[in-house]
Amino acid sequence: MGYRELTPELQAKAEKELNEDPKRRDQDIQHIKEWLKKQPHLKARDDDQWILTFLRGCKFSLEKTKQKLDMYYTLRSALPEIFTNRDPFSPTAQKILTSGSVVVLPQLDDEGRRVTILRTVLPPNSVPLHESIKLNMMGADATLREDDAAVVCGEVTIQDMQGMTMAHMSAWTPWQLKRFMTCYQEGYPLRPKGIHMINCPPGVEKVMSVLDSILKEKIRKRVMIHSDLESLHKHFPKKILPAEYGGDAGPIDKIQNMWKERIERNAEFYKEDEKYGVDESKRPGKPKTQTDLFGVEGSFRQLNVD
Repeated sequence: MGYRELTPELQAKAEKELNEDPKRRDQDIQHIKEWLKKQPHLKARDDDQWILTFLRGCKFSLEKTKQKLDMYYTLRSALPEIFTNRDPFSPTAQKILTSGSVVVLPQLDDEGRRVTILRTVLPPNSVPLHESIKLNMMGADATLREDDAAVVCGEVTIQDMQGMTMAHMSAWTPWQLKRFMTCYQEGYPLRPKGIHMINCPPGVEKVMSVLDSILKEKIRKRVMIHSDLESLHKHFPKKILPAEYGGDAGPIDKIQNMWKERIERNAEFYKEDEKYGVDESKRPGKPKTQTDLFGVEGSFRQLNVD
């Protein structure tokens, strides 16, 4: 079959935590392939590695895998501003990619998880919000394609809010947050294991109150706010952290290109990916609407950071 072999350590973890059975794996992949062929509304990738990644993210539940694949492609068609024209070499994309706003750490944490630092380094409104979201989802797709450690062991995010102003926070309306988090939580077979926030400015409590209404309970319980680096170091070994966070991995400007290079080498994938999606007119039963996917815009509590 056409998929990568895991390291012995990752394979053992996949079997223990994701219910992966090497004897049944090929059969499960074939089952999903046959199901995809019978979905008149769905045009999806059907290569072995892609399907296996979704199976792992859904702990090899065939029904959950079908639901996740359907939602993944449904969201692509529902949000063209995020999932079309994904060119990592466009001026806007390059501005984000070279800014150091996203730093994927080269080394994994002690539990084998991928760690990403999100930083507030661009001025507010310097790039359209949907372009920032687009780059984040491009990163998620690259992770699905390439990063077996993140797929099997999960991901941890450090959200550094140093430099975040009221203008940054107010750019995210509750409606935009809902759409972004629906993509991440409902559409992607990833395993978010923790969100660690540091250097939080006044007003972050109001942001968190909005997030509380959007995040799944499982993820909400994994959000931690740190008052200082000493608190952060209790959760991350210093050997993997950049110097700016009291770590031994060197300065950010020496390691920040990992994310940029990952996005850029997937340029052809993003271009080809636009041919996949759903045709709601062909969906069996009732077509899914924006309201079905995201609720009603006016129903979300407003983010008031004045």
